Amino acid sequence: MHISWLGQTCVKLQTKNLDKDITVLLDAYKPKKGDFPRSFSPDVALFSQGLDNAATISQGAFVVNSLGEMEVKNLMIYAVPGSDTDVIYKLNAEGLNIVHLGRLKSAPPTEHMEKIMSPDILFIPVGGGQNYLDAKAAAALATTLEPRMIIPIAYNCDTDPDAAPITAFVKEMGLKPESGERKVIIKKKDLPQEETKMIVLEKE
Repeated sequence: MHISWLGQTCVKLQTKNLDKDITVLLDAYKPKKGDFPRSFSPDVALFSQGLDNAATISQGAFVVNSLGEMEVKNLMIYAVPGSDTDVIYKLNAEGLNIVHLGRLKSAPPTEHMEKIMSPDILFIPVGGGQNYLDAKAAAALATTLEPRMIIPIAYNCDTDPDAAPITAFVKEMGLKPESGERKVIIKKKDLPQEETKMIVLEKE
């Protein structure tokens, strides 16, 4: 699976299912400034806070912006409640359980936490302010969820200059991050077995 971070909470997953390449786009919301694509052509587009201010998505995409459970192009997608009106997405692809917390500002209610526990890959917003979990709250939630791999999102970049730098979250987690690349390739066999790994991506 190829994973890219496009800024804010926007993530692109390029996965293969039944020998078909599938692109999944999460949270493609237009930023107020900075470098961001004007349009996208994914197979599946998921939005955690409705379609207001969404980027242009090709008409052939399957768009999800509400709660429920569905199978799309042989991918299982679970949309569960977060805090307030947020939607959290859990996906099963290439044998990986992936959880994307969207624009979460506080931990989900206990009754919904069990649905997203122990993911293989966790995308968690860490930039604080009015839009995201702050570094301390994000670290506490990540520790509770017990992911095998953490990929922080929604930290300071050209499209999100008010978000906090990634350094605060890294310090709170006490993990040495890997990568720094614009794209990472993850396979199930590469996941850590005992410890938790953190990968920090540069904005694509």
